[in-house]
Amino acid sequence: MTTSTNAPKVTVVVPAYNSGPHIEKLVTSLLHQSLPAGEFEVMFVDDGSTDSTGARLDELAAAHPHFRVLHIENSGWPSRPRNLGVDHARGEYVFFADDDDWFGEEALERLYACATAHDADLVVGKMAGHRRSVPRELFRRNRFPATLENSPLIDSLTAHKLFRRSFLVDHELRFPEGKRRLEDHVLVTRAYFLSRRTCVLADYVCYHHQRRVDAGNVTATALEPAGYFVNLREALDIVDAHTEPGPLRDRLHRRWLRNEMVARLRGRRLLDAPTAWLDQLVAESQRVIRERFGPGVAAGLPPLQRIITHLTEQGRTADLRRLAGWEAAVRAEATVERVEWDGATLTATLTAGLRFGEQPLTVTVEGERHLLVVPVDDVPAELRDATTRITQSKLDVVARQRDTREECFVPVSGTIELVPAGDGRLRAVQRGTARLDVGVLNGGRSKGTWDLKARVTSCGWTEDVLLPLAFRCTSDGAHPVTVPHAGSLRFRLRRAVARRVPESIRRAIHR
Repeated sequence: MTTSTNAPKVTVVVPAYNSGPHIEKLVTSLLHQSLPAGEFEVMFVDDGSTDSTGARLDELAAAHPHFRVLHIENSGWPSRPRNLGVDHARGEYVFFADDDDWFGEEALERLYACATAHDADLVVGKMAGHRRSVPRELFRRNRFPATLENSPLIDSLTAHKLFRRSFLVDHELRFPEGKRRLEDHVLVTRAYFLSRRTCVLADYVCYHHQRRVDAGNVTATALEPAGYFVNLREALDIVDAHTEPGPLRDRLHRRWLRNEMVARLRGRRLLDAPTAWLDQLVAESQRVIRERFGPGVAAGLPPLQRIITHLTEQGRTADLRRLAGWEAAVRAEATVERVEWDGATLTATLTAGLRFGEQPLTVTVEGERHLLVVPVDDVPAELRDATTRITQSKLDVVARQRDTREECFVPVSGTIELVPAGDGRLRAVQRGTARLDVGVLNGGRSKGTWDLKARVTSCGWTEDVLLPLAFRCTSDGAHPVTVPHAGSLRFRLRRAVARRVPESIRRAIHR
């Protein structure tokens, strides 16, 4: 299908199946886009819904000329609806959205402006996670352009991105169809290699990515290890087809080792896993580690993740459980030493580190090496070597908008030092000074209540802890006013009341 001269700038493609009321937040966000309605379209693909979803979509299309609906027989997965959405799209660019997520009000306008300003085939917009993780380092700053070599693009493999439609068509980029996993990894990984120019737009939250409490969306169901790793190998095949053995291939492969294997075989996630399923996951991971990954893949991980990879490759499930039980108690701790407000500028000095229950994260000294102390025997010293990773530890301060979950990094300068922890061990202490200018926070969009938290990254852990600091701006650019922070007793009591007392009664009380 060719695009006409008056084609929309963007087509938003939305697979929908028995969406019910969960689709309304997406619809509202689309109706409130700053990009004029005549300049974008929404292509809903109803995947054979058996509830009222189809009728609701038809109602929307009748009321809004830039909304369109395609009804198809149930395919059981998002891939076919997305592919058909591209076939029927009229926009210069295509964005793939899920029916229970939503957009920032300026998202489509900003994404399209970025794409045209940089002549990009692909734009990755900043995401906010709601009960689910989203890439963090990728969105630390704008990247014009971004490549697999110069940025952590590989950390973002979901389909929720802006693609030039002709780029998808010319390269026959389609989602693998049928009930399967990691279909978005296959398309997005290929797209990264084929794109002439990719941009990362990190100064505005374009997309809010949600995990529903009822886990009602189709891809939320539990994975089946054997089939999952067949699909994972397809993504690795794409990397291998576009790279030579060496550091780049190792770094890209490391993404799947870290996210799809190690992350599932650690901490609370492993402890909650059924035994039979865990045994299958370890066996499938073991095969991929042995058959597909060169020695440089695991070697580039921090020590904790190297240890988990080693135990997995050896099939030591009992030791994985032992390590997970210890790691499940990990938490960050932070102490604010000094706070100063100078007009709209906050300066906070703090110390931070990691703890496991009542004990700090410690290392032992062996010659010139600092070795991580873990509760598992027979782990080679080179895997526990944390010398370099300790010096690379980071202390970030993050401002988080309480309602929208938008996050912004606050500039921090600091140091890290090793101090005695008893029994000949050392612990890492991070010290930092954060300076927050509310006037430039979130690109000047400071309205709302903001909580501050410390983010401690060290040796394979990244943990957040709330700081006793919060403020509110009544409007963008307004003078900040301190408010009870999210961990305070006053805040917790207020939230408990809000959950139990109807809104009408609360309003009457406050009159």
